[in-house]
Amino acid sequence: MTRSDSPIVGNTDLRLLNLRQSLQEAGLDVSELHPMADTGLAHEHVWLCRQNGEDWVARLPKQSQMKLTPRANLDYQAACFARASQGGHTPALQAVLPPSNALPRGSLIVSAIKGRVARLPQDLPAIAETLASLHRLPLPSFNARPPLLAPASPWQAMLEEILEQARYLEAAQVSAATCQQLGEELQILQTWLTQDHSEAVALISFDAHPGNFLIRDDGRAMLVDLEKCRYGLPGLDLAHATLYTSTTWDVASYAELGLDDVHGFYRHWASAMNHDDRYCDQEAVLQCRRAMWLWSLTWCAKWRVEHQRARDATDAGEDWSNTLSDPALIAHVRDRVDHYLSLPIVTRVCTELAFLERLNLFG
Repeated sequence: MTRSDSPIVGNTDLRLLNLRQSLQEAGLDVSELHPMADTGLAHEHVWLCRQNGEDWVARLPKQSQMKLTPRANLDYQAACFARASQGGHTPALQAVLPPSNALPRGSLIVSAIKGRVARLPQDLPAIAETLASLHRLPLPSFNARPPLLAPASPWQAMLEEILEQARYLEAAQVSAATCQQLGEELQILQTWLTQDHSEAVALISFDAHPGNFLIRDDGRAMLVDLEKCRYGLPGLDLAHATLYTSTTWDVASYAELGLDDVHGFYRHWASAMNHDDRYCDQEAVLQCRRAMWLWSLTWCAKWRVEHQRARDATDAGEDWSNTLSDPALIAHVRDRVDHYLSLPIVTRVCTELAFLERLNLFG
């Protein structure tokens, strides 16, 4: 994580002053607050310097991608960090600042991670090991999995999310040719789901694009954004880490992977999972890749519509309004959305998937 060079002083930023007040009221010792670059649609981040040198980061929600109330959103994210950190590859949860007049959506305080952005393809093995550290964690009993999402059928839940977002395709004015291609890929997925298939679940990130990883000096990849964890299909994380729509999303970690890079990533993950047959089902893992890509594309259509709406004045629930983020970030997201929804890129991803289906993915 990176921070600005100078601490905030004076009364120039009411939001940071409110954060400092909330930290003091919670009895948390912080000497300096440094705003971090606005790089995400869901949070602002502030680097918190502490006298003992063990810095923290404040995650201030702009919205809830999970469509939760401010308090429920914090509880959900706190559970994500608390559970994922048991694998040793994520920041530790330090505190939760509840919603208040000063901070309407509250804040999560987590350990700061000092590291560089991921460089692909060379950091793919480290990312594979980090994801395996989540996927190997012991599963709690079904009743102990809330507040995290834990659908009885993760495949059906994923399909329902895709179909819900697909309703935006028309309003988003996605081309007929792109819609046709997406429809054909969705039909392949739906047909496959009528057959017997693996539903072995694990704790997953569901937001494993390379821009969410930092690489420490010791080479360990740290997954720093955990707000969307759930108990679901590990193949969704593997897809999100290596799909074109993920590796070209973040400017700093931008990369266009070759088939050998993707193949090597899957093999490294399988080795880190000790080739557990429950999870190393090639057909299921590749259908996860199709599903994650369809989810991403339909999300693009949703964002194209929703980001034009006015900000939610109640500071509650989901809110994609472009007024919540830096204009440069909105311009970047708009560029990526337009790019990913274009027919040549849709065709490119479909072609890659067809080639992967011909390989011995874990061999």
